[in-house]
Amino acid sequence: MPTMADVARSAGVSVATVSHVLNETRPVLPHTRQAVLDAIDELGYTPNTLARSLVTSRTRSIGLAVSAISNPYFTEILQGVEAGALEHGYGLLLADPHDDPVHERKVVQLLHERRVDGMIVAPSADPHELVSYLRRHDVPTVFLDRAVDSPGDDPPRFDQVCADSATPTAELVTHLAGLGHRRIALVAGRPGLSTTRERIHGYRYGLAAAGFPYDERLVVHGDSESAGGQRATATLLSLPVPPTALVTANNVMTLGALRALGERGLSVPDDMALCCFDDFDWADLFTPRLTAVAQPGREIGAQAVRLLLERLAVPDRPARTVRLACTFVHRTSCGCPGGPERSAESERGIVP
Repeated sequence: MPTMADVARSAGVSVATVSHVLNETRPVLPHTRQAVLDAIDELGYTPNTLARSLVTSRTRSIGLAVSAISNPYFTEILQGVEAGALEHGYGLLLADPHDDPVHERKVVQLLHERRVDGMIVAPSADPHELVSYLRRHDVPTVFLDRAVDSPGDDPPRFDQVCADSATPTAELVTHLAGLGHRRIALVAGRPGLSTTRERIHGYRYGLAAAGFPYDERLVVHGDSESAGGQRATATLLSLPVPPTALVTANNVMTLGALRALGERGLSVPDDMALCCFDDFDWADLFTPRLTAVAQPGREIGAQAVRLLLERLAVPDRPARTVRLACTFVHRTSCGCPGGPERSAESERGIVP
């Protein structure tokens, strides 16, 4: 197996120069750097990652803690994180906190003990212990998908990247109102999540923009799960005056809502108009095809990696929160006979 000394001899440089190229510990002239890289490629040299970490105090690894990995939306985020990490020469250690605050705290500690350089975390509905651990140990961290509020007037301590949730939800509501619906219900997500709060806010804003009063009976939490979406939809259908249109706040709750409607022999959109937050690959295969809000999952993941690498490079810079626009995907489950497949990003029209 070739050694670093073999690479140095082949490139005509010192072992120290090879080390600087590999570990990026000192600038190296471009032609010298290329000679080292050519020698590495020619000899098939594989750097000793453990040895490098002892020299640089970096393992070139990122810890990713994301729940519901089977959810297609989070799968897209994972793909974005992985691609971004590999592009910059980082490996990925993955853990599923199961949206449980206690388990979340444990898996983050385990990732930290494996000396990851930084973490990307989709926090639970109660991230108090998580935030406390990360702050106490000064772990470079980016929160994704779900934002964490800073206490009081404190400036943000962590970088965050997520999609805009309020504006697209308001757009779904006003779209349904424009089709003549007056009782529009929301199957909301898990209480405590920032995405749940923001989508409820967008729903209420959409109602107000359409001139409709808010009726708390038309908002039922489906806990961001398929079974919960099914229960929430059944509750809405049992109201003395059921809704005529439904907004579901994530993709798996949409599946639960469709099951509940099917159990009662109700069809979409003839008996119930339906719009959903989160587009997914097979949404276009349903009959009718699902009108949805598409989140930029891969870009959220890639942006989280960029923010983390910026944090590692400049540890003291102010924390940033990045909000990415969603896309309204207009199909037929809303009751429209057709329409463009995609509209402009949800930056137009209503702004809560």
